[in-house]
Amino acid sequence: MLADLVETLLAQPLPWPIVQAGDPVLRTPAAPYEGELSAAALAGLIEGMKETMHAAPGVGLAAPQVGLPVQLAVVEDRAHERPVPAEVLEARGIAPLPFRVLVNPRYTPLGAERAAFFEGCLSVSGWQAVVARPLRVRLQALDETGAAVDEELSGWPARIVQHETDHLAGMLYLDRAELRSLSTHQAVSQRWAQPTAELAAKELGFDLP
Repeated sequence: MLADLVETLLAQPLPWPIVQAGDPVLRTPAAPYEGELSAAALAGLIEGMKETMHAAPGVGLAAPQVGLPVQLAVVEDRAHERPVPAEVLEARGIAPLPFRVLVNPRYTPLGAERAAFFEGCLSVSGWQAVVARPLRVRLQALDETGAAVDEELSGWPARIVQHETDHLAGMLYLDRAELRSLSTHQAVSQRWAQPTAELAAKELGFDLP
């Protein structure tokens, strides 16, 4: 079944369409990947997801977002290439996240500290909302070769990993968001571009952790 879905996807031109909210594949927990794909099919899938993520552009893409109900995601944040003010980089803990493939990932919060910032999603096009997430997490997964991944992440890299792993559990960031903060990309750019979400919380009427 998965092999057939991937074969069909690989026959489509890149970048692939990104599934939008309302499609059941985004709300169904994905099945663990258990080696169902040939080496060539897996490599093609990873390369296609990488190109689709870059074209969006985004910093992560989970398999359900291209219609595949399997626990696989790609992440990459080339933060040093984006024109982000230094105070924003520091406040949000933004740092480069090298490209990697996450197979069957899970994360565990480390400590009680949480951070709340505007967050968006390629599958909820045009919108952002404030999401409070653990500041530090332990990531456990496999990579595309089957090697174990076990590391600690903090700041924005930790947020990216949490966001993509949530996709594989059938969750969207809106499930964790402060819905009073829901704003268009334009509103976030024009009104809420401060390093933190404090002004948005004050003017839109919600609490920060």
